[in-house]
Amino acid sequence: MMFCRVRPALVAVSAFAVVLSGATASAATPDTQAAGQRWWSYVQQLASDQMEGRLTGSEGYRRAARYVTEQFKASGLEPRGVDGYLQPVNFDVQRIQAAKSSLTLIEGNHEQALSLGEDALLGSRLPQPKSVEAPLVFIGYGLHIPDANYDDLAGQDLHGKIVVYLSGGPSNLASALKAHSRSPQEFYKAVEQAGAVGIASIPNPKNMDIPWSRMSLAASQPGMRLSDPAFQDTRGPMFTVTLNPAHAEQIFTGSGHTLNELLALGDGGKPLPRFRLTATLRADVSALTEQVESPNIIGVLPGSGPQRKNEYVVLSAHLDHLGIGEPINGDRVYNGAMDDASGVATLLEVASQLHGSDLPLKRSVLFVVVCAEEKGLLGSRYFAGHPTVPAKSMVADLNTDMFLPIIPLNNLTVYGLEESTLGDDVRAVAAGMDVKVLPDAQPDRNIFIRSDQYNFIRAGVPSIMCAFGASPGTDEDKTMKSWLTNRYHAPSDDTNQPVDLVAAARFNRLLLTLTERIANADARPEWETTSFFKRFAAANN
Repeated sequence: MMFCRVRPALVAVSAFAVVLSGATASAATPDTQAAGQRWWSYVQQLASDQMEGRLTGSEGYRRAARYVTEQFKASGLEPRGVDGYLQPVNFDVQRIQAAKSSLTLIEGNHEQALSLGEDALLGSRLPQPKSVEAPLVFIGYGLHIPDANYDDLAGQDLHGKIVVYLSGGPSNLASALKAHSRSPQEFYKAVEQAGAVGIASIPNPKNMDIPWSRMSLAASQPGMRLSDPAFQDTRGPMFTVTLNPAHAEQIFTGSGHTLNELLALGDGGKPLPRFRLTATLRADVSALTEQVESPNIIGVLPGSGPQRKNEYVVLSAHLDHLGIGEPINGDRVYNGAMDDASGVATLLEVASQLHGSDLPLKRSVLFVVVCAEEKGLLGSRYFAGHPTVPAKSMVADLNTDMFLPIIPLNNLTVYGLEESTLGDDVRAVAAGMDVKVLPDAQPDRNIFIRSDQYNFIRAGVPSIMCAFGASPGTDEDKTMKSWLTNRYHAPSDDTNQPVDLVAAARFNRLLLTLTERIANADARPEWETTSFFKRFAAANN
C-alpha cells in the first residue's frame, strides 16, 4: 500500500516498515517499542503462510488455535472451554459451483443469461434451493423496523417473490436501528415470514468496502452456518444473490424507475419507492455441502474480589480469516494480518501484561478467541448462546477486530459509543492518553453489527469495539480508505505491509487500562436508557 504522504522516519524491521511519525515519536519509549515488537511477533506467527489463512475448520486454523492455546498457558490463563481451552463448534458448509450454476433474467418472451462473477454472485451462507423461478419486487432498503414505524416489506405481496433491495437506509432513522434490522437474525426472518422465496441485494457503491472485482474472487469461498438447529436463520432454503451495481440497471427496465435514480436517493439518505419489477429471475444452483468442526478458544484470568471475582470482563477477537483462495498478483494465501490476527495478538499482549503485573483485578477477565467471524459471526454467536461462564456474569465485552494501526493513534473510533456507560469509560481512558474519541462516521457500513460484539449485545451484554479513527478528508483518512480498497480481504493483508508499532502498543495499553478500569469498578456497566439495544438485557434477565 502506498501511504498518502511521506512520513519523517521509517525504521525497517524484518520485511516490513514500522512507521514512527512526529505524532507518536514522543510515546516511543523503549518499553513502548518493545511492547509493539512483542505484539507484532504474535501477528507474524498468526499471519504466517504456515497458518494458510486460518479458514474455519482447516488445518491452518487448528495450528493457529494451538498457538493461541500455548500463549494462554504461558500467560497463566486458566482453561474455560468445554475441552480445556477449546469450545468445539459444528458447521454445515456450502460451496457454490458457479461453473455448474446459471442465472437468467426473463422479460416476457425474452431470456437473458446473467454472467456469474460479472453480473451477479450467488450467496453461500443460507442453504440455496437447487432451482427457483420467481417474479422480482423492489422493496427499497428492505428494512423492517416496527420500533420506528418503518417497514419496507409492508403493503406488498411478497409471497413467492424474489425481493430486491438497495443497501443503506434513510438518514432520519437511527443507525443502530438500521444496523440491527439488517442483521441475518432479523432480516432473513422478516423476509421469510413475508413469504418471499429469494433475496437479491444491490450494494450501493458509495458504501462498498471492496471493489466488485474482489467481491467476485471471494465468491469462491465456502459459506457456513451453525449445525445446531437452534441457530438457523430460515426454516428452509432461501435463494440469495448479490447483483453488480454496475450492471443491475437491466432489472429495472419497464418499471418506470432507474437504478441511477434510486442510487441518487440512497446517497442522499432519502426514502426509496417500492414497486413490482416486470422481470422474472430463474436460477439453477449447484452446490457441494459438508460438515466441519472448529473451536473457539477461551481462557480466564481469575479476579481477586470476593464479591466480584465471579463476574467477567470479556475481551474478544476472531482468529479465522479466508484461508487459501483465488490468487491476486500470484498470491493465494489470505493471511489476515490486520483481520484479525492483529486483534488476537492484542488479546495475547494484554494477557501477557496482566500476567506480569502486580496489580490484582477484582473482576475476572475472560479471553474469548472465536472462529467463523468471516462466515457471519458464527463462533461468537455460538459462544453467546452457549457461554462457558454464567451468561449473566458477563458484565461487558470489549471486542477488537481489524483496528488498523497503520496511522498514529490520535483518534479512536468507538462503535457503540453512545449505547452504554462503556462510552464514558473509554472516553476517560482515552483522555488520559490524549486520544480523541469519535463516533461511527459511516453508520451505513453497519460495522456495529458486522463484528462479534453484536452477539454479546444480543445476549444483553454492554459491548463496544474500538478502532483507529481519522477525521474525514485528512491524509490519515485517505490512508485508511486506501487500505480497505487494496488490502481488506486480499492476500496483501500480510506481514509485509507498513504498520505503526508504537501506535499499536498505545492501542494495546489503552485496551489494558480500559479492562482494568471496568474490572475494578464498583458498578457494572449499564445500557443507556436511550439505547435501542437495552431491550436485549431486559429480555435476558
